[in-house]
Amino acid sequence: MEAAEAVETIQREMTSFARRARASAGRLHPELSLVSYTLLGHLEESGGCRATDLAAHYALDKSTVSRQVAALERVALIERRVDPEDQRVQLLHLTEAGRRILAQVTESRRAAFHERLANWPAADLERFAEYLVRYNAGAVTPADRPTTDR
Repeated sequence: MEAAEAVETIQREMTSFARRARASAGRLHPELSLVSYTLLGHLEESGGCRATDLAAHYALDKSTVSRQVAALERVALIERRVDPEDQRVQLLHLTEAGRRILAQVTESRRAAFHERLANWPAADLERFAEYLVRYNAGAVTPADRPTTDR
């Protein structure tokens, strides 16, 4: 396979993967999109942050994050708390329900990956993991970051 053909295959397969990931997110929890799941995961890892921090971290437009945050607040998966270091700032935190749902969805996703990859040799899994890490490490460039001009 030539390099150009390989890149086309990678693009097609990554698109197919993304489509399946979005579809499965809705099946795992009807009110939790893939973006929402990702935001909940970041809030858990960070211990809470501002909405603008989420937008910057994921290179998303602030309005996109604002809509996602509002939806997560409506279903009581996240809450706002005053930043103890700066009373003017509100930090987003997972609620107990948010932690519970995130844990359930994470476990379901993990089980699905284990099932799908169960017959892969360990060496293939290690190479695949290395390739994904390498691919994602180069994913965010200045052009990928949101600007205020958009």
